Amino acid sequence: GFCCQVGCNDSEVTARKTTGVSITHSLQGFKVAVISRDNSRLEKLRGFVSPSTRDNLTTLVGNVGSEEGAEVVKQTLLKSVGKVTDIVSSLGFSWWQGGPPHTQTLKELHWVIETLLFSTFVSWKVFFPLVRDDPNCTYTFITGGAGEKLLMPGTGFLTVGAASTLAFCQVLREEYPEVPCKLNQVKINTGVAPPERMAPGYLNHLDLGEAVATLVERKSSSHTVFPVNCPADLKHVILEGNL
Repeated sequence: GFCCQVGCNDSEVTARKTTGVSITHSLQGFKVAVISRDNSRLEKLRGFVSPSTRDNLTTLVGNVGSEEGAEVVKQTLLKSVGKVTDIVSSLGFSWWQGGPPHTQTLKELHWVIETLLFSTFVSWKVFFPLVRDDPNCTYTFITGGAGEKLLMPGTGFLTVGAASTLAFCQVLREEYPEVPCKLNQVKINTGVAPPERMAPGYLNHLDLGEAVATLVERKSSSHTVFPVNCPADLKHVILEGNL
């Protein structure tokens, strides 16, 4: 299969970005394309992937947050690889702590929503048609639990943006109940870090990447949210399917 991963980052603070790098590392049997606005992150990713599997990795610099940019990236992707079978969307940023709402501007809120929600919508609209009608294809959203609670004082806009992404995923499940493609969401309610930066209850990013890669490869569930609250959930929830 050919897995396209939309979004790549390496911050360990919360879930989505570290996950991106580690999923790529774990999709050993796949050819993988990773799209990011930041070429230095893609270079870092190439260094992270073992030399034996590097030939299976395609990296593309592009902005999937704009309709024009996403369309350009899609055409480039199709020219270079042909058919895409699996898409993993891990977009946005890991952390925002700009302060309480009364200290913020509309411009800042707009930027947060644009980064977390608009990019998720635009990339889905452009890339989903590549997989939607095939039961052997998957589209997986990686989301965080920040949308359900204020993580700490000053992080309110992160909660607003993350909640809008959770709502968008719910809308897709309910608007497209019959779509053949396996449409799933992994919701990570804890920190994610590389081994040298682990804290109690955090997920090792490689373990998480492996679990998501297994979910993508297995293609057995659809229209499902997989909540991950602690390391044990990677096995219990994703690998064994105990929701």
